[in-house]
Order: sequence, then structure tokens, then C-alpha cells
Amino acid sequence: MAGRIRVGIGGWVYEPWRGTFYPQGLRQKDELAYVGEHLTATEINATYYSSQKPATFAGWAKAVPDGFQFAVKASRYCTNRRMLAEGGESIAKFVGQGIAELGDRLGPILWQFMATKQFDPDDFGAFLKLLPASVDGVPLRHAIEVRHDSFDDPAFLAMTQAAGAAVVLADHDEYPAIRGLDVGFSYLRLMRTREDWPTGYNKTDMKGWRDEAQALAQRGDVFTFFISGAKVRNPAAAQAMIVSLG
Repeated sequence: MAGRIRVGIGGWVYEPWRGTFYPQGLRQKDELAYVGEHLTATEINATYYSSQKPATFAGWAKAVPDGFQFAVKASRYCTNRRMLAEGGESIAKFVGQGIAELGDRLGPILWQFMATKQFDPDDFGAFLKLLPASVDGVPLRHAIEVRHDSFDDPAFLAMTQAAGAAVVLADHDEYPAIRGLDVGFSYLRLMRTREDWPTGYNKTDMKGWRDEAQALAQRGDVFTFFISGAKVRNPAAAQAMIVSLG
């Protein structure tokens, strides 16, 4: 049985989307609900910068319909450190801040590393062992986004597979496109939207990523996010992908 393909954007508060994606006059507090009506996922970016309250996560969960899921970007204090193996306290604080309030709306946690971070097998292996399988009874899925060519290494792919963590497949001019091994779900970040295309990607490229997502769905759920690039086009790109998927 094929997995579900969810398609979304990064966050939901972005002024240039008002009047281009959001209807004129839509209240800011209703923007997340609008995303929930038109897309099937979004990344929460606020958690990268600071902790949120449990009630905030609960409110976000209530704003979107059944089936919609949030990917939650992990705190920078967990990933932007010299020794990842020493991040246990930061990881526990991040996981314990209230993300369990998302319940069945909780998608993967995105652990994003800076482009300067290089692959150190011992340290990275220790980091993966710190990632919890659940919090407050809610199962956790982990997606690892690395941006240095040194991670294009069979040892890295083997350890992420053993940990059950997906490797993010990035479409970007500078970051490597690393294809992880099968862990039962996949995570795509498509970062080449262009403002001169109404749907961000041209038809050929959009079809290519649709086909990629459909192939990956044979292994489990797929999370596809249109991120950065020409950010104003990302909602249109996500909607075009959803239409293309039928």
C-alpha cells in the first residue's frame, strides 16, 4: 500500500503571500486555517529560533483539518554546535516543549545542519542515538538535512537507516542532493522556485518532482515542501503539485 504524499510550504506568515496566496482582507489569525484548506502540510520554522508553549501547538493543531501535518524544525541549539554528541540536554528541551500537543498532526522533526558542518562518523552516530522514538506517547519521525558534500558517504546513509531517520533530498543550487535509504518515509525540500514562473517550477521540472514523490510513496509517506527560492511563488508551486498528483 502506497504512502500519502503531503505537499506544503515553510511557515504561514509571510507578507508577500497576502493578496497573492491569501485573499485580500483575510485576518492574519486565519492564515494557518487557510493553509490547511489549500495545502496538506507546512514546516514550523519558529521552533528553530525559540521554544513555544504547549498551548500554541494545541492551537495550531486545532486550526487545520484531519490529515494535515506539521513538520517541526528542531532548535538550532541542537544542531549548530561543535560536538553534536553533547546536545542531549538541548534535544530533550526541544522535544519536551509541547510538540506532543500536535497529536496526529505531527509530521517529521527536521534536524537541519549548516553548510559548514562536515561528517564526523563518531559524533554524528552519537547524535542519532540521542533522538527519541516518542514523546508523551506520540511517535516521532526524524529527518536529517545535511548540506556538506562529506555526507555523501555510505557510512552516513547506513547509520541514518539504522536509526530510522530519513535523509532530506534537497533541490538546491549549492547543497548536495543526497538520497537516503528506505526508512518508511521520505522528505523533499524543493528550493529552486523562480518568480518568472507563475507556479515556481516549469512544467517539466514539476512533473519530474511529482514522479519522484510518487515513486518514493511506494516506500511510505512523502513530505514535499517548496522552501525559499522565489518564496512568493511557493504556495502556487505547492498547489500546482497537489493538482498534478490528482
